[in-house]
Order: sequence, then structure tokens, then C-alpha cells
Amino acid sequence: MDAEATASPARPKRFRSPTARQNITGWLFVGPFGLVFLAMLVLPLGYALYLSTFRKTLIGGTQFVWFGNYTKAFDDPSFVSGVWFVIKFSLVLIPFQMAISLAVALMIDVLVNRLARFSRLMIFMPYAIPAVIGALMWGFLYSKNFGPIADVFGAFGATGPDFLSSDLIFWGLVNVVTWQWVGYYMIILYAALQGIDPELYEAARIDGASQWQIALRIKIPLLSRALVLILVFALIGTLQFFNEPKILQQLAAGAIPDDFTPNMYAYQQAFSLANYNYGSAISFALGAVVFVCVYVFLFATRKRGSFLS
Repeated sequence: MDAEATASPARPKRFRSPTARQNITGWLFVGPFGLVFLAMLVLPLGYALYLSTFRKTLIGGTQFVWFGNYTKAFDDPSFVSGVWFVIKFSLVLIPFQMAISLAVALMIDVLVNRLARFSRLMIFMPYAIPAVIGALMWGFLYSKNFGPIADVFGAFGATGPDFLSSDLIFWGLVNVVTWQWVGYYMIILYAALQGIDPELYEAARIDGASQWQIALRIKIPLLSRALVLILVFALIGTLQFFNEPKILQQLAAGAIPDDFTPNMYAYQQAFSLANYNYGSAISFALGAVVFVCVYVFLFATRKRGSFLS
């Protein structure tokens, strides 16, 4: 009988569970990050949550009030007005950011020369600049006394717009945040465009489709997941708006009060008024608002077969 015929069928390889030594090695690699994560995020959040359940008064001292600080926060006009401001800010800023980043990503995707690499670098560079430096730079550009915008308008005998005034500070902040984050969102969309099969474009060109039709009917629909992703990122970041208005507050001459955004209000309560308990409660109340807004958005945009399902 042939040897191959008499040979026993190959047995499937069994999965070997990791040994104790392998487990220890894995924990050694993960351990440093775990310690930093625990010390820098989990413990501070736990301590802040603990503080938010107390209230300190001059007469009664420190009292355990359960959710009393949260009830006070949602009845506080300063906190509620700040929440409404960041929601309105998000409704204006996020579509504007996404439209610009999508247009830029589509244009760069068409370019195949060295200009495309240079353009990606230049557009992404504002994201690499720290928010503090970027806000200070725009504060100088906006200045009506010595800023270049005022000088340009002054050369024609006109008065330039004061983006640090109460009337225009909203649009001045929209410009600053858009300038800083468009490059980051553009990179995400551009990476998603690189994952599309080029044969789809070739088939569309054979059928007589133009570049504009390819962008509208092929590229943008296939970017839906990436668009939802950056929309979630933008929503979370905008609702926690803090860095830019806090830096420009000293330059805006009263246009940005201490309760301009919920995070600024929490900062004022904790570090200016030493009301750490109420400041912690405001921070967690804002976190609840962010969670609800993001959950409602994800629930409204869920699709079968997508990463939202």
C-alpha cells in the first residue's frame, strides 16, 4: 500500500494557552502605561467625583450632599448659558470645519505631484502648533492697535473688523479653531480616500464620469464612516471648549467673561474662588452633557453593517 495512503490525516494544531512566563512578560510591557493611566487619569477622576459630592460652607463646614451640587449646576444660569453657547458654537463650527477639510482632502487626492505632499504638510502644520501659541498668535493678528489686519485696513483709510469685540468674538473663535483643526480632519479623510479601490474610478471614467461626478457619487459616499468619526471628535472637543477663549480672555477686553464656556466656569469656581467641590460637579455635569449629545448623535446616525452598529 502506498505510504501516502496509509499516513494518518494531519491533526489540527491546538491553541496553546500562554504560559505564566508569557503572562508576566505581557504585564511588564503593559504595566508602565497602566500605572501612568491609573495615576494621571483614573485616580484624579475618582478624587474629583468624590469632591463633587461635598459642599463646603463657612457655617456648616464640609457636608456630604450627594447630588446636590449637580442639581445646583443645572439650575445655575452661568452653567446653562455656557452649555447653550458651546452647543450653538458646535452647530456653526463643525459643519464649517468638515466642509473645508473635505474639500481640501478631495483636492489633494487628485494631485499626484510633489505639491500634494507639500500641501498636506502645510495644512496639517497648524495642528502641530500648541493651542496656547496659536491663540496668542491670532490674538496678535486680531489686535486693533498693532495687528497686521488693522494695518492693512488702515492703509486704505478704513477701520478693520475687531474680532476681539463682543460682537465678533464668536466668529473670531470660529476662525481660530477651524485653522487649528482642519488639517487634522483633512489627514483622516485623505487616509480614507487612499483606501478606496482605484478600479472604481477607472470604471466611472470609462462610463464618462467627470472628476466632479466621481467626487460626489463615489468618494463622498465612501467617506461616510470617516466623516462620522471626525464629527464625533469635533463634537466632543467643541463641547469642552476651553484653551482658545481662556488665552484670548485677557486680550478681548471683557468680551469673554469667566462663564463664557462651562469649562471656563469650572476653572473659575475651582481656581479663582477655591470652590473645588462645585467646580468638580460642573466638570462632571459637562461630561454628562457631552455623553448625552454624542450618544444621541450616534443613535441617530447608526447604520447596519457600520462601526456604529
